[in-house]
Amino acid sequence: MLFLQNPPTFLFFTGKGGVGKTSLSCASAIHLVRLGKKVLLVSTDPASNVGQVFNQAIGNKITAISAVPGLFALEIDPQQAAQEYRERIVGPVRGALPDAVVKGIEEQLSGACTTEIAAFDEFTALLTDATLTADYDHVIFDTAPTGHTIRLLQLSGAWSGFIEKNPEGASCLGPRAGLDKQRQRYAEAVKALSDPERTRLILVTRAQKTTLDEVARTHQELAAIGLIRQNLLINGVLPASEAAYDTLAAAIRHREQAAIANMPAALRDLPVDQLPLKAFNMVGVEALCSLFSDQDESAPTGSAAPTKCVDLPQLSTLVEAIAGTGHGLIMMMGKGGVGKTTLAAAVAVALAERGLPVHLTTSDPAAHLSDTLAGSLGNLEVSRIDPEAETERYRQHVLDTKGQDLDAEGRAMLEEDLRSPCTEEIAVFQAFSRVIHEAGKQFVVMDTAPTGHTLLLLDATGAYHREVTRHLVDPQMHYTTPMMQLQDPEQTMVLIVTLPEPTPVLEAAQLQEDLRRAGIEPWAWVINNSLAATPTTSPLLKQRAALEVAQIEAVRTRYAKRIALVPMQTEEPVGIDHLRSLLNPAS
Repeated sequence: MLFLQNPPTFLFFTGKGGVGKTSLSCASAIHLVRLGKKVLLVSTDPASNVGQVFNQAIGNKITAISAVPGLFALEIDPQQAAQEYRERIVGPVRGALPDAVVKGIEEQLSGACTTEIAAFDEFTALLTDATLTADYDHVIFDTAPTGHTIRLLQLSGAWSGFIEKNPEGASCLGPRAGLDKQRQRYAEAVKALSDPERTRLILVTRAQKTTLDEVARTHQELAAIGLIRQNLLINGVLPASEAAYDTLAAAIRHREQAAIANMPAALRDLPVDQLPLKAFNMVGVEALCSLFSDQDESAPTGSAAPTKCVDLPQLSTLVEAIAGTGHGLIMMMGKGGVGKTTLAAAVAVALAERGLPVHLTTSDPAAHLSDTLAGSLGNLEVSRIDPEAETERYRQHVLDTKGQDLDAEGRAMLEEDLRSPCTEEIAVFQAFSRVIHEAGKQFVVMDTAPTGHTLLLLDATGAYHREVTRHLVDPQMHYTTPMMQLQDPEQTMVLIVTLPEPTPVLEAAQLQEDLRRAGIEPWAWVINNSLAATPTTSPLLKQRAALEVAQIEAVRTRYAKRIALVPMQTEEPVGIDHLRSLLNPAS
């Protein structure tokens, strides 16, 4: 494995959701420990499942992995980090300042922006505070899906520059007294990330055209902020021996090899590793240890009977029920890499072809709906909540309104305040709110960001709702906040998307509980890319199909009120014709 040769102190695994970052980071940590190294494994994913992989509770404190002596792990929990961060700021002034002032500070620190900064603070501490990492030979970061990770890494430079230009302070960073220390830490973080002797980035991908295109964009964006030491790791490639068994296996093998052969030029000069698809799930130390093995894990060859297809409702069944409501917000939610973008596009196409006006949009910073559609359709509008564009729109609006009557000094101070990275949170929330409002008259199908990022957006929505309610002069006044619309089953249908594998199903179940705590009841579950729904005869694919059955049954009996099963496709579902095939695969 080229990516593990002469490894530096910091190893970052990043890429689109569902490509295997967690499995690879955990397996790499075990590999280095077995070479005699002491390793700290850190998850920066708000929807971390490192603890599930090792079957051990980890959490927000450095914890020894009992099954792997020499390996320690930490899951940065954004909510807990935010609570501790707020207490560090508010605690020293509680009792020393009037209660009204303390309450005002607490309100300033109650939003999703503070949650992000708190997690970011822990992340930068690991990069810059030698006392935290001096005992370890390597620190491995299992990061959130691409868009969230780029945001995290860019924050180092963004906050460093903002503090440099705004020494008077920013409310979400707390009192001014701590800014000098934070400025130094953030500058050191930028230095560590851009030092090829200390940091290596492993771009994890699958052998799929859209995924390779995305990882090429990631490569260029991260190189632009100084992360120049990068490796490419193509995970889960179907072995050539499987292609002889049936048309599905042959089609998968063909399209994977075509995608690799035609990968973007920006990736071809990187050191590249390929890992074969395994017949088992990556849970437990034994499975992780075999991930880098060259042994063929397929079932014995010979006469291979087709798998018995699992029979559940198709996606078209859910679309018929949705279409009958006439309008509303349809939100695809779930872990990264489960196919939310593809399924959102398929549902939007199906509704538009029924003559219904549809707005298809995404809140995922890394999503590219136009690539998935690869065409246009009547009644279908496509957009993207672009954080950069929305932030600029919001800044200009504030300058044109609040800034129009300010003198030069006041306007300069307002412009400086708007350069805070926290401005992006407000801008994205406002764009999200505008999209939600449209659903009162037509269908809005939203492809959301991976779970953790979406929950932060919902946190901002909830904070806005509480703020409106708290400052309402007339309690009898009729009002509707975005959160109230999300909570109304007559206006919003949440479809939880998962893969028929243990970790995605468990994370989807946790997402469902998070949504219910926010007063949002999921409408249906969609199990995507199921081999158990196909008659494959490939030994390796049959083994994976057999493992799916228990997960599908768990979703059907324990979690979902409504369910649809989408089979693995022989063609990559890109383009309107192929998206149609997801609705009724047998037709």
